[in-house]
Amino acid sequence: MDYGNMLGDSFEYVKEAVLDKWLKWILLIIPFMAPGYAFQIYKGTKPAPEINDWGANFINGIKIFIIGLFYAIPIIIVGFIFLLPLIFAALSQNTSAVVAGIGSALLGLLICIILAIIIAIILPIALIRFARTESFSEAFNVGAIFAKIGDIGWGSYIIAWIALIIAGIIFAIIVGIVVIILMIIPIIGWILSFILELLLSPAAAIFVARYWTQVFDSAGAA
Repeated sequence: MDYGNMLGDSFEYVKEAVLDKWLKWILLIIPFMAPGYAFQIYKGTKPAPEINDWGANFINGIKIFIIGLFYAIPIIIVGFIFLLPLIFAALSQNTSAVVAGIGSALLGLLICIILAIIIAIILPIALIRFARTESFSEAFNVGAIFAKIGDIGWGSYIIAWIALIIAGIIFAIIVGIVVIILMIIPIIGWILSFILELLLSPAAAIFVARYWTQVFDSAGAA
């Protein structure tokens, strides 16, 4: 698997999708529109598709959001359960109870981190399976999802994740430097930094969607 080539292809895909297409770019800033556009990308569409049906794009974005929300439920439940003792302890103002509550919260945080890692591994394949089959149940077919990762190769898949994380860190550093420079300028700089971050959000979503689509297709058809 050529990770550098996939990252380069994803970058070119973003340019093809939104460069000099300002109406489309601005449209993708609207809530749920970028995930809906990612739905088309997950289908393996190339070149970058246009948004011919705004309504369908919006609805598909909501569906993807719902899938992500369902996957986040275990984290929300665990976080809530393990945080409750700390909340009650703080209200009681009992020192020993507060210490125990902090321990419970830290344990909950550790479990949430582990769950988040597992979900992060599953979710890209789940979303692509949903887009390819247009079936909600296939987004939660864990057996088929792990089988697909096995076809890709667990080592290759983990390295793909690491490559994306490294690229994300580099991107975040560059954007962070630009934002810091802009924020030196009172008011106007703050507005420009906000607009920059707003515009980069859909571009980043397109990049990630294209990248994972290539990883998914590296093992052949679903």
